Amino acid sequence: MPGYGILPPDGGRGLLPWSWAAERIAKSHNYWIATTRPDGWPHVMPVWGVWLGDAFYFSTGRTTQKARNLAANPRCVMCTECADEAIILEGVVERVDDPSLYARIADAYEAKYDWRLEQATSPAYAVRPGVAFAFIENAEDFAGSATRWRFSDEQPAVDSGAG
Repeated sequence: MPGYGILPPDGGRGLLPWSWAAERIAKSHNYWIATTRPDGWPHVMPVWGVWLGDAFYFSTGRTTQKARNLAANPRCVMCTECADEAIILEGVVERVDDPSLYARIADAYEAKYDWRLEQATSPAYAVRPGVAFAFIENAEDFAGSATRWRFSDEQPAVDSGAG
């Protein structure tokens, strides 16, 4: 982010650890999912979801615009509800077909929202991040908090200030 005064990862004031971001993803109540329509137009809608292990899981109806968009292009962006401590995940979506994983997701939904997913009517999707960004929006913390993580099959790694 040239011109914003973002510190590099070795800037000494410490960029945010992934545990900070994962905690906020898990605690958020609402999330934004951005997908792309087949004609290239963006589509953004709020969803409920849960963070389990290394992925964000959400559900949507089989015939919704989100579901149709993801069938054509599985890339998406997920953002938490709080812009003051923003977490943004860019990733690829996979539909959850494994009944045991779906049951874990439904249990987590029920614990969080007091509402149970039903696989017959509400397909679940997993967003596995490829890259994530985080920012704390205040003058004291912004330059030292803007963080970007790149994900491999292993652990997230900070590679530079957000960009």
